[in-house]
Amino acid sequence: MNMVHNNRLTNVFDKKEFTLDQNPLASKILIVDDDPLNVDVLEEILKESNYEDIRTTTDPFEAVQLFKENSYDLILLDILMPGMDGFEVIERFKEIETNLTTPILILSALSDQKTRLKALSTGARDYLIKPFNPAEVLVRIRNLLEVRLAQKQLRMHNEILDQKVRERTRELQDTRLEIINRLGMAAEYRDNETGFHIIRMSRICFEIAKAAGLNRYESELLLHASPMHDIGKIGIPDSILLKPDKLNAEEWETMKTHTIIGAKILKGPDSELLHAAQTIALTHHERWDGTGYPEGLSRQEIPLMGRITSIADVFDALTSKRPYKEAWPIERALSVIEKQSGTFFDPMLIRTFKSRLPTILEIKDEYGD
Repeated sequence: MNMVHNNRLTNVFDKKEFTLDQNPLASKILIVDDDPLNVDVLEEILKESNYEDIRTTTDPFEAVQLFKENSYDLILLDILMPGMDGFEVIERFKEIETNLTTPILILSALSDQKTRLKALSTGARDYLIKPFNPAEVLVRIRNLLEVRLAQKQLRMHNEILDQKVRERTRELQDTRLEIINRLGMAAEYRDNETGFHIIRMSRICFEIAKAAGLNRYESELLLHASPMHDIGKIGIPDSILLKPDKLNAEEWETMKTHTIIGAKILKGPDSELLHAAQTIALTHHERWDGTGYPEGLSRQEIPLMGRITSIADVFDALTSKRPYKEAWPIERALSVIEKQSGTFFDPMLIRTFKSRLPTILEIKDEYGD
């Protein structure tokens, strides 16, 4: 290992030259060289130039451990060292930091082109041949640190932007879900029902969906889309929607159009949430045996979200108090729903619904009218 020239220098650059916010002289630098004299000279050069955070080692194995435990802004590395050469040290660094971004300046007595190219292709950012000029070392160090600090600032800036985007996206999503819930509540209030119905019904849908094997995303999609199931009632005349007596045949046909009206209201942008809400609005009155409306679909022709919503909607309606009826006991409602398994409702989903009944009853208690 050739000794570096031991020239004492004044600082060849002033920190005011840097336009970066972070002080480059506070950068963490690691010196790795098996020759203690070389280490001492490099450390002295850096300290005389007012670098504040310098760590040194003559043991390449210790260098790997230090790199594992600390984050450095620059590493000054020798190649010819016993036990582990500089190339191996870089490979170990890359095992610790998969995408090695820490700049490495090679300081070596090897001057052949093959070695220099190998060092640069292995991961080093720069290469200086010993004996070197201390002024040149400081300039090379300055250049590497300028890039390093600029990259760190850019990464931090991007992280801040990403965080802001995530926060804004979350705010928009929350706002959209809130609007959907409130529109669903508006439709329920118009039908002389309370807004708690859609909260209970959507949470029951969520429980059935999870138990039926839908993944978390699909279950949450149903949770947020199902409150819009009756939005089409906005388009039904009050004389029909609020009629206290039984509807005649013509009025009933008009009432059934709320499914089609709802689907039209929700048709629009390419949004999974709105598409799911549209599907539910259109199909939650279809029946397993094909006697439902508006299209008379049967069995698996009925979208799964529509089949689930149908069960949750009917169960909550039966077990909730309304201006025109008292709440049914749970046992009576279950008996009716079980009898309609295979006619109105998907038999498999009825079994799934019953398996989640304890949690569903907790939802009923928590969001009572």
